[in-house]
Amino acid sequence: MSGFASAHDLAEKTISFDELGPGLFAYTAEGDPNSGIIIGPDGVVVVDAQATPAMAQDVMARIATVTPRHVGQVVLTHYHAVRVLGASGYFSPGGNPVVLASAATRDLIVERGRQDMDSEIGRFPRLFRGKESIPGLTWPTHTFEKRMTLWLGEREAQIIHVGRSHTAGDTVVWLPKEKVLFAGDTVEFGATPYCGDAHFADWAATLDAVAALGAEKLVPGRGRALLTKADCAEAIEGTRSFTTDLFSRVRDGVAKGWDLKAVYDDTMGFMRPVYGSWVIFEHCMPFNVTRAFDEAQGLSHPRIWTAERDVAMWQALEHGTAMKSAEA
Repeated sequence: MSGFASAHDLAEKTISFDELGPGLFAYTAEGDPNSGIIIGPDGVVVVDAQATPAMAQDVMARIATVTPRHVGQVVLTHYHAVRVLGASGYFSPGGNPVVLASAATRDLIVERGRQDMDSEIGRFPRLFRGKESIPGLTWPTHTFEKRMTLWLGEREAQIIHVGRSHTAGDTVVWLPKEKVLFAGDTVEFGATPYCGDAHFADWAATLDAVAALGAEKLVPGRGRALLTKADCAEAIEGTRSFTTDLFSRVRDGVAKGWDLKAVYDDTMGFMRPVYGSWVIFEHCMPFNVTRAFDEAQGLSHPRIWTAERDVAMWQALEHGTAMKSAEA
């Protein structure tokens, strides 16, 4: 029994489907993973697919209330299972799905997709409703290095590998005319950033690049749709402060020669008064501190989370048991 904090997160969330502008919508769920919808003249683009094909059906049902057009492309902002495994639910049998992702995201699926799938399903079962509908890993059909553009009639949608932050492959979708940004997990709002696969030293510069776009409406990875420039700025700066504060505190502990458990206890005490009310704080922090501890010690490439490593880490940090080979 892992005892993850998420095991107690059983309440269903209220779904919101907010219009950001003509043909632009945000599918949000009180801190659960968000999806974005862009309606073009010939079809629909979905940004982030949800965790299972069964869960994707609810997104499809919302899309059907605003357009009869079919989904033609799915954009993956990064590789995490909770974002990508629902992709097959958007395409009819015999269709030709187009799944877009950064080349770095595909590389991560090759390296750790299966382990991540098993890990995430074990950590947070409520987020994988209908997991039996998952046909396997989601693979992009098209990749790009830095950016690509979708032309949806006269509508321009820029798909940008914006920099390393939440993962090494983080991608945003930017509509420059409408000034609407689908930010993936580079930005959160009122929700704890998950940093288990993060690049802390790069995250602030990535947020600089996000801020420079000048979004007036923004869909974060988690949290409600943001409909004003002020809210967009607050989300970016809140994500910056969380990740900067966490990494700075962990680095201080590492510099003092503390072990991971001591650093975790100290960092939790430091972060909880400011950020403890954010969604999934208790769930994310053991993973966050463990990754920050590794990076502060010079491990630039995040170690792969497996279901076994998850449990060993959680028991060590939350219950003080030895991690043994899991920390090797």
